[in-house]
Amino acid sequence: MATSVYNINKGINKPIEFKGLKAQYIGYLAGGLVALLVLFSVLYIIGVNMFICLGLIVILGTVLFMFVYRISHKYGQYGLMKKAARRSIPSQLLCASRRLFVQLSKCE
Repeated sequence: MATSVYNINKGINKPIEFKGLKAQYIGYLAGGLVALLVLFSVLYIIGVNMFICLGLIVILGTVLFMFVYRISHKYGQYGLMKKAARRSIPSQLLCASRRLFVQLSKCE
């Protein structure tokens, strides 16, 4: 009897997770790190002192990590998208005429 060499993937339909970050937050962190790299390059090319550049980037990087981890744990995989969608729901609907509702009652 031959045994299979391949492992079965048991993580189907689970969100991507890396060190506690889930789903889109990995991309947010990566984008923030790229922005910090560009900021460091610009500051260094402008002529700002190297230690000031490093200190600023370390502080901003720490704030970035803390912020992304906090929103990842607070909102979860889809929570941030749900919050953005909830803001776009109108609080009330305005209708200037009754024609729509009169036509609805005639269809019954």
